[in-house]
Amino acid sequence: MPDDDKNVTSSGSQSDAGVSLANCRMGETNLKALNPLVMSGKEVLPVIEGGKGVAVSTGKSSGAWAAAGGIGTFSAVNADSYDENGNMVPIEYAGKTRGDRHQELIAYGIRGGIAQAQIAHEMRNGEGRLHMNVLWEMGGAEPILEGVLEGAKGLIHGVTCGAGMPYKIAQISAHYGVHYYPIVSSARAFRALWLRSYKKTPEWLGGVVYEDPWRAGGHNGLSNSEDPLVPEDPFPRVRDLRTFMNSVGLNHVPIIMAGGVWFLRDFENWMDNPEVAPVAFQFGTRPLLTQESEISDEWKQRLTSLQDGDVSLHKFSPTGFYSSAVRNTFLEDLHQRSDRQVRYSRTAEADLHVGIPLGRRGRPIYVREDDADKVRGWLDAGYTEGMPTPDETMVFLTPESALTVKKDQIDCMGCLSQCQFSNWEQHSGTTGKRADPRSFCIQKTLQNIAHGAKVENELMFAGHNAYKFGEDPFYANGNIPTVKQLVDRIMTGD
Repeated sequence: MPDDDKNVTSSGSQSDAGVSLANCRMGETNLKALNPLVMSGKEVLPVIEGGKGVAVSTGKSSGAWAAAGGIGTFSAVNADSYDENGNMVPIEYAGKTRGDRHQELIAYGIRGGIAQAQIAHEMRNGEGRLHMNVLWEMGGAEPILEGVLEGAKGLIHGVTCGAGMPYKIAQISAHYGVHYYPIVSSARAFRALWLRSYKKTPEWLGGVVYEDPWRAGGHNGLSNSEDPLVPEDPFPRVRDLRTFMNSVGLNHVPIIMAGGVWFLRDFENWMDNPEVAPVAFQFGTRPLLTQESEISDEWKQRLTSLQDGDVSLHKFSPTGFYSSAVRNTFLEDLHQRSDRQVRYSRTAEADLHVGIPLGRRGRPIYVREDDADKVRGWLDAGYTEGMPTPDETMVFLTPESALTVKKDQIDCMGCLSQCQFSNWEQHSGTTGKRADPRSFCIQKTLQNIAHGAKVENELMFAGHNAYKFGEDPFYANGNIPTVKQLVDRIMTGD
């Protein structure tokens, strides 16, 4: 480990030197002092860049965030890699089978993660801390995580991990001597992780990320018992998390509030509050609009035009999780596709008895009498391809859309541990269920938007506060700040 990375004290403590750092960064502000914390072995500003894949949170943006004194996070989810001339290596799959392409994806993932870690390390100039974000339900999560940590030893100080129940993240992180930061959306989830795994390696638990499932961008941890349309106050949920953490001796371990964080002044009553502190804050959406952010100019401009309500929760993701994204043409198409859906049978049944010819051969499907006119209307409008779902329903698509869906399903490269869209499962090769045409290839669309495709035609993740880009005077007149300017602004409370 480089000399600048020597441990200071245990996680969560602070020193006089750190207080001076905070005072320097706070500047002229009436915001309650947000004291620095020792996280991942070094005293840092408790402001963290949230990791966003695919190829969105890069080494360039995370390195700049760390250089500003906070914790930068690059995504190891299908990260970009580069050749000896600095040109991005295109991700192309030659394998004839899903299993073969899955192994190629893992190799790309390891190479890309190492590349981003190296870029970030060089840019941080010995300041701050550098974390890597992985998704537990991504395809090949374990070999990619281990491969990147092995290939970038000494460059990465912590691993954040969510999208599932990452029990093994503690064991893997401890083996490589880095801190781990699980992402949870309830005290209940962390309790399960602690009792089953984390209590064995508490010394490497750097912090617990509480991600608000109603307000965060990307995939969210809503449970079946929670109403996606009724957001809950995060404070009682974080207080419950702190209560459990304190009960098992984790009083010193920071909770990192994520999802819906824009102005620190909105969280002033959290700072030094014994009910939740020590606490740090994670920003996922605001880092998108910086000079170091490598998303397209079109994407950046679209962010500034969003209105309140333009980001919505949906359940079209092939992961099966809820996720939050901008309601653009891509998402509207999925909504409309799902609306063109009816129960059906291949044989006449009691309530499914109206036969409708379908396809070239005119073989009938049988639907409810109340649905028959709807189906005929869809067929007349050009939605002539019926595609069965795993739920004994059929959706209707144009021939062109149906061909795209089928091709994307065939081209599956196993980017998830299991995928509802293609019925891929990384251990057995299949979920055993019918592939779901109501979903989409998430790898394809996220690669497209990350590399310059039209943002209206791709999945565009964003937090629910993204509309504030258009209201916040900091971004007036098209201002796009550097990462350092953004961090300095955040530390004023705004």
